[in-house]
Amino acid sequence: MTATLRTRLLVLASALLVLAAVALASVLHASARAERRDRARPDGPEITSGAVVLTEPGRMVFRNMAWGPHRDELVSVPASDPSGPRTASHVKCLRFHAAAGTGVCLQAVHGPLSDTYRAVLLDARLHVTRRYDVPGIPSRARVSPTGHLAAWTAFVGGDSYAGTDFSTRAAVVDTRTGTLIPSLESFRIVKDGREYRSSDVNFWGVTFADDDRTFYATMATGGRTYLVRGDLRAHTLTTLRGNVECPSLSPDGTRIAFKKRVPGLPKDAPWRLYVLDLRTMRETPLAEPRSVDDQAAWADARTVVYALPGDFGADLYRVPADGTGAPRRISTAALSPAYP
Repeated sequence: MTATLRTRLLVLASALLVLAAVALASVLHASARAERRDRARPDGPEITSGAVVLTEPGRMVFRNMAWGPHRDELVSVPASDPSGPRTASHVKCLRFHAAAGTGVCLQAVHGPLSDTYRAVLLDARLHVTRRYDVPGIPSRARVSPTGHLAAWTAFVGGDSYAGTDFSTRAAVVDTRTGTLIPSLESFRIVKDGREYRSSDVNFWGVTFADDDRTFYATMATGGRTYLVRGDLRAHTLTTLRGNVECPSLSPDGTRIAFKKRVPGLPKDAPWRLYVLDLRTMRETPLAEPRSVDDQAAWADARTVVYALPGDFGADLYRVPADGTGAPRRISTAALSPAYP
C-alpha cells in the first residue's frame, strides 16, 4: 500500500470518527435536554397504567398530552376531580370521543416515508372493533349519545380552520353494521329553501342527536360557514344559520355550543365561544375571552369544556353554558374530553 493511499485512508477514518462523535454528542445533548425539560415540570400529572372502561360511571376520558411513556394515550380520571391522578390505557389517539360504551379514536400510522391515518371504533374496554382509513390529518371526532353512530373529520388539504385555503372530509359510520358514509358531500344540500350545489363545499364538526337520525355540522361554501341539520335517512343537509363552526349538541338536544368568527379579531385567532338556543335561535356569548379552536364538549347540561394551548400542547377549561361565571382550567396536558 502506497504512502499516499495510507494517508487518504487515515484521513477518511478520522473523518468518520469525528462524525460519529458529533452524532453521539447530539444524541446525548437531546437526551439531557429532554430530562431537564421533564424535571422542570414538577407539576406534571400523576399517571399509572391500568384499565380504562368507557362504561364506568362518573369518569372523564381524554388524550393525555403530558411528556413521558403515556404521551397521547387515553387516560381516565374522576369527572369530579379532572386534575387528579390519571389511569393510562396504552391506547393512543390524536382525537377521541365516546358515548354509551362506544369510542372512536383517530390514530397516526407511522410509515418509513410518511404517516397515514385511521379511525378505529372501540368497545367499552377499548378493544378495536373496526378500522377505517382516514384520508388526511384528523381534526374532529364524535359518537352519538346512543353509541350507534360515529363521525370524524380530516383535513385533506391545508391544516387549519383559521384561513380559507383548506379542504375537509367528514365521514359517518354506523357502529353496529360498519356501514360507512365516507363523505357528507354526497348528501343533498338545501340552502335558504333551495337545492344548492357547489364545488367548494366542505363539512366538519359533526354532532349527533339521540334519535340515530339527526345530526348537525358545519358547512363552508362561498367564503362563509353555516350550521346545517343533517338527516341520515333522507341524506339531506339543511342550512339553519350562518357563522357557526364546530357545533356541539347539549345533552337535552335543545342548545348548540359553537365557535363563531368575530369581526376585528386576529385572522389566526378569530373565534369566540357561543351557545345557540335551537328553538329561539338566540345566541349567548360565553365568558371565555380567548379564541377557542376546538369542538367543545358538554360536561353536563350547564357546563361546556374545551381545549386551549398549554405548556404540554393543550389544557382543558370549563365555563358555564349560560354566559355567566368565568373560565377555569380543570386539567393540564389534556385534549379531546369525553364523558361516556
